[in-house]
Amino acid sequence: MSVGDFATPYWFALLALIACHAVGHLLAQRARRRRVLRFANLDLLDRVAPRTRGWRRHIPAALSLLALTLFTIGLAGPTADAQVPRDRATVMLVLDDSLSMEATDVPPSRLDAVKAAATDFVRGLPPGINLGLTTFAGTATVEVMPTTLRDPVLRGIAQMKLAESTATGEALAAAYNGVQNVNQLLTGADGPPPSRIVLLSDGRKNVGREVDGPAQQCKDAHIDIDTISFGTDNPDVTIPIQGQTVSVPADPDTMQRIADISGGHWYDAPSAGALHQIYTTIGSQVGYETQRVDASKPWMILGTALSLAGVATALRLNQRIP
Repeated sequence: MSVGDFATPYWFALLALIACHAVGHLLAQRARRRRVLRFANLDLLDRVAPRTRGWRRHIPAALSLLALTLFTIGLAGPTADAQVPRDRATVMLVLDDSLSMEATDVPPSRLDAVKAAATDFVRGLPPGINLGLTTFAGTATVEVMPTTLRDPVLRGIAQMKLAESTATGEALAAAYNGVQNVNQLLTGADGPPPSRIVLLSDGRKNVGREVDGPAQQCKDAHIDIDTISFGTDNPDVTIPIQGQTVSVPADPDTMQRIADISGGHWYDAPSAGALHQIYTTIGSQVGYETQRVDASKPWMILGTALSLAGVATALRLNQRIP
């Protein structure tokens, strides 16, 4: 901990007074001893005086001085990094519900695993975050515009159903438009709130526009994009489509490309456990920010405890308060 970690370090000047007090205590004890030795009959004193307490008589003063030191540190305003819930941000959750999400390489199925993980993600966000939901297969639909209400988003996730094709570019464009529309309403003196799109898919785009344009739009608008490639890359993973068995291994190429263009982060989630961990990580980034906060309370509590201990010890050993 350095001086820069304190809000009001000038209070440390009091440490000089505490040091003077400590020196004064030691000098007073030496002077008292000289007076006793000068005027007392040492032979008689050895017979009638109680045994000295030696170093123990200094305990009350030591505790009081240590308490004053802790109080001084508390007054200097120590600070520490803490995760503080954001009170303004816009997040669009974008989820793939194409037919490949029926695959069971992530039990009970990719889609059911996504529903469970996304539900936990939604419930873990701070209440001040505006959260929306976009789902996509052959087309993209903004199910819920970003809002602080969580029930509509949870219902939208629960009602996701499988459909043909994967229009990832359309999903990004829809999410971008949704975030921009809400941010126009939320823009204040500090500008629009921090914004992020969290996109999950298990395969590459096969219909609709390319992902490059919408990804670049998001980058230009300072909308961060986190992409998640979900499922295993095992070619033996198949689903039935129109009476045929189709191999649907996870293909992360599109997710990586979007992350590269937008400057965002790409995550690989081959299992439900990995997906939960990724959503937890993203949730902490989206919903919380690191701030320097006051950390003086523990010092004040400890100082008070030592001060009381000093008083109790003085009454016990010396029958007086120092």
